[in-house]
Amino acid sequence: MTTRPRREGSSMALRQNLRIVIADDEALRLLSLRQQLEGMGHQVVGEATTGDEAVRLARELKPDLMIMDIRMPGMDGIDAAKAITAERPIPIVLVTAYSEKSLAERAAGAGIFAYLMKPVSEADLLPAIILATSRFEEFRELRKDIDDLREALEARKLIEQAKGILMNRRNLTEQEAFRRMQQQSQNENKKLVEIARAIIMADKML
Repeated sequence: MTTRPRREGSSMALRQNLRIVIADDEALRLLSLRQQLEGMGHQVVGEATTGDEAVRLARELKPDLMIMDIRMPGMDGIDAAKAITAERPIPIVLVTAYSEKSLAERAAGAGIFAYLMKPVSEADLLPAIILATSRFEEFRELRKDIDDLREALEARKLIEQAKGILMNRRNLTEQEAFRRMQQQSQNENKKLVEIARAIIMADKML
């Protein structure tokens, strides 16, 4: 395990270098991930080999982002993410060799903001980090209106579903779909989650 003192910085949306904790029970994968992240200009402030250790490092180091394997001794990556999110929500990227629907459903309720399939390449790592931090910013905006964490996570799932509907039906990018929902929210003076519910309901009726 490696730790470094916390360094203050500007907001996540504006920073090019993030303070990251990585977790995996394979030493070679930790080394490879560290090298990839540091090569991209990020700072790996801690390494964990178990889910419990990942939770502890998240609490102590307060990283900007975490990248965790799903299969670890004791507490797995999803349960660790759930514990971390309950204490202090941060963007979390899950690394997995599995693609089951049940895994995706568990992850969505645990604060996972992006996935990486093994083996992890730098070409996949960069967009996953961008996606995770972008979705986390959306989540933080959502929590301004919804205080309860569980309600915010449920609302996020509805918003993700609504974005997917707009992307498929209107041939939009994820960012374009989210901006369109934001604009409709402002025009109708409704919460974003209400717009998401309306989109989902309308889609079911078509």
